[in-house]
Amino acid sequence: MAYRWINTLTDKDITPHGAFLNRRQIMGGALAGIGLAGLAGRASAAPEGLEPNSYEDITSYNNYYEFGTGKDDPARYADRLTIEPWTVQIDGLVDKPGAYGFDDIMQQMTIEERIYRFRCVEAWSMVVPWNGFELADLLTMAGVQSGAKYVSFETALRPDEMPGVAYKVLDWPYVEGLRLDEAMHPLTIMATGIYGKDIPKQNGAPLRLVVPWKYGYKSIKSVVRITLTDTQPPTSWNKANAGEYGFYSNVNPEVDHPRWSQASERVIGGGLFSKRVPTLMFNGYEDDVADLYAGMDLNKDI
Repeated sequence: MAYRWINTLTDKDITPHGAFLNRRQIMGGALAGIGLAGLAGRASAAPEGLEPNSYEDITSYNNYYEFGTGKDDPARYADRLTIEPWTVQIDGLVDKPGAYGFDDIMQQMTIEERIYRFRCVEAWSMVVPWNGFELADLLTMAGVQSGAKYVSFETALRPDEMPGVAYKVLDWPYVEGLRLDEAMHPLTIMATGIYGKDIPKQNGAPLRLVVPWKYGYKSIKSVVRITLTDTQPPTSWNKANAGEYGFYSNVNPEVDHPRWSQASERVIGGGLFSKRVPTLMFNGYEDDVADLYAGMDLNKDI
């Protein structure tokens, strides 16, 4: 098992929400039968006591271009996506390549609560209570070979189920990538749920990447392939416009998008007249991840 991230807050710091199953329910087995029965006994509280967004906010305001470019398109059309059965092909520089069934993966993973900030490159943000497991555990299960330096990911491509792929917004299928040390970092998870419920299709069911210190488009949805490689993999938005979307895509208030400032963000759910808030370096996870980029020019290696 990979090194586990140690949360510095406690359960009492979590702001309650009506849709969120409490810890007693979870530990009592209330999630049996919906894919989250293996939830670990430890929860991660919201950073600095931030209140998680409502379930409605999280599941109705999404970017998932395979279902359309409007924020409500994923919630409107993603019900077409077939997620059972689901397999993830893990290949490349691994000891145990193959097609891994989602249920088989879940039986071997430690499912935890992780309440993370989520920052979109479009300069809006929310706080999401994810359920999931550390990506490092999955990669360790497959056996990372010594020559591996990067991890690439691929989203499902289902033209019959995904109306958005009829439009050449991007070069489908959607692909993303991380450096191996980023992928193995204990903050990096594969999410399988939100608010203790199975993750909705518009949020990337049944399995999506979550990298909380990077802009949201790095957290690729509905993953069907993971490849370990020794070369930096292509990523969809970088291929579409390398001048605007770098490989690293770390949240950095000092580096503006060419068409807008990244110094502040609009908090979803804050109301029509809510003020923008300052963007935090690495989305507030600087103490955890800054050492990954020691010696890099963060104004150039975007």
